[in-house]
Amino acid sequence: MVSERDFSRLEDRRAVTVTYERGEERRGPVTMGQANMIRCILRDEPAHINIHDVWPVPAGTGMDAAIDALRELAERHEALRTTFPHDPGTAPREQVVAPKGDFTVTVLHHRELPPDPAGYAESLARRARDERFHLDRDFPLRISLVAVDGAPAFVALAASHAVTDVSALGVLKEDWLTLLSGEPLPDSTALTPLDLAAEEATPAGRRKSEASLRYWQRIISTGPQAMFAEPGAEGTDIHTPRLTLRSRRGARALARVAERTGGLPATVLLTAWCALLAHRTGQSSCVAAVPTSNRHAPRLVRSVNTLSQDALLSLDIRVPSFDALLSKAWGAALDAYRHSRFDSVSLWEMIGRTTFERGSRFARDIVFNDVSTLPTALPSALADAPTGDGAGPELELTWGPEQVLPTRVLTFVHETDPLLRLGMWADPALFTRDQAEGLLTGLVRLLEAAATGDVPFTELTEVTGVGPVERGPEWQRVDGSWISPPAVADALSRALDGVPVHVTTELPPADGPGEGDAGDAREAGDGGDGGDGGPVLTAFVAAGDSPLTPARAHAALMDALPGHPGLLAPRRYVIVRDPPAEADRSGAWLRQQILSEGTGRDRRM
Repeated sequence: MVSERDFSRLEDRRAVTVTYERGEERRGPVTMGQANMIRCILRDEPAHINIHDVWPVPAGTGMDAAIDALRELAERHEALRTTFPHDPGTAPREQVVAPKGDFTVTVLHHRELPPDPAGYAESLARRARDERFHLDRDFPLRISLVAVDGAPAFVALAASHAVTDVSALGVLKEDWLTLLSGEPLPDSTALTPLDLAAEEATPAGRRKSEASLRYWQRIISTGPQAMFAEPGAEGTDIHTPRLTLRSRRGARALARVAERTGGLPATVLLTAWCALLAHRTGQSSCVAAVPTSNRHAPRLVRSVNTLSQDALLSLDIRVPSFDALLSKAWGAALDAYRHSRFDSVSLWEMIGRTTFERGSRFARDIVFNDVSTLPTALPSALADAPTGDGAGPELELTWGPEQVLPTRVLTFVHETDPLLRLGMWADPALFTRDQAEGLLTGLVRLLEAAATGDVPFTELTEVTGVGPVERGPEWQRVDGSWISPPAVADALSRALDGVPVHVTTELPPADGPGEGDAGDAREAGDGGDGGDGGPVLTAFVAAGDSPLTPARAHAALMDALPGHPGLLAPRRYVIVRDPPAEADRSGAWLRQQILSEGTGRDRRM
């Protein structure tokens, strides 16, 4: 780990102004991906939304050559010359490409670098993420050149997510290294942000966006509202360290599974990951964001732009074995990829309407980002350089720095051959370090088992060493989601200033309570939304003399849902004046005088 003493080795800091000039001014609307990320930039802390990278400088490179190559990047890629003018308090709707301008490179001179020079450069890049980029005027790269005895050793940079994503930084890195090698860059055929915005505005582009919204709405209406709905899953911004897997065993097994089944290695790996996480979470489907989807279009592979719009994968795990799941996975992934371009404002308006009606809060719990399949995928500065054929550990797990993430498990796949190399961030409240390491080891074990034959899902715990999470008896499947009815009752009570609340998972009989308080029976198992015969939630609320309505009760609970994935709003609210003496029995509540009842879904979004 890098310490403060490592930063004390810095001898001199010098700001170099780099000027560029290229073409004419261009302007036009923002792209859907830019609008999506700008929304996050205006909402989130800069360290959470800015991105970073570290580029090792080839030996023998002079300082002037390194800086000149950075200038050529700005002249080549319109995104680096783009700003977003807007009035204070509003979100940008326009982008402007400047014909000329300048940016600053900070040169950090050292007599010697710390023992872990790549880790030191990584720390510099991470620190640079802490400062917010001003969208209307800032150059979108914050660049430091780490130099030793006057020679550049690393480029450490932070980048605005409004114009770049991780893949775009890979394109920039590859172009920069090509320039330093003295080779000319080929003419660019990739779509610029303005070109993409124009394509999205066509009738075909708008139809594609509308189809994506319908696809997302179906999943958000019916799938699990959170993959990690379980004890300990609380909060929305998670501090978690990176765990890196490097494994020759995993790469060999992945190749053998692909050969045995005829599946693509990327699909095999995605299938294994989904199977393992659905098994661990006890879910019947795996809902995961796979953000690299838009990069598979030829004209976008090398586009320097932010294409960070999720493809939302929904993979039904209710099959008997690994091979059966693999046969479905490519179609499910393709469906997700086809529906990954959308107007983000319209998407979030739809999500707001849909979740208010369902009584849920959609959680982006699992993110799987396989950048190994992209032509621009390059080894990280922190990855060990290969030393020959077959180099690398059989299975190695190493821990890295913490990062704040709005998700429970984030996975980046960097390489699949000759090493399986991926980084994972897992919520420490749900995974101890041993459990996180067990998850990645279990992935390798699953691939090794699938390399020799089909793996029955009844044997997943035995094969992988990863078992399903243990939930208490109060947890039930309702409307496709794991929830705790007592926790729903407690949250609704607190949202209504402590009034008594009782929540049951059986609809009361249409003709009132019968003998034996049948309303106390609870139906567990895989429940639907009531329309397919599964249990639904009913909340009984003792409002006293307050003028409480189902709509007010529902709105109050919806405000309390974020960060609590074990909660789902009731489908029906029954308001009574006073709680019964037997406040834990549904039948007793049904004998109280009902003041009002309804779904509470009266408010228009």
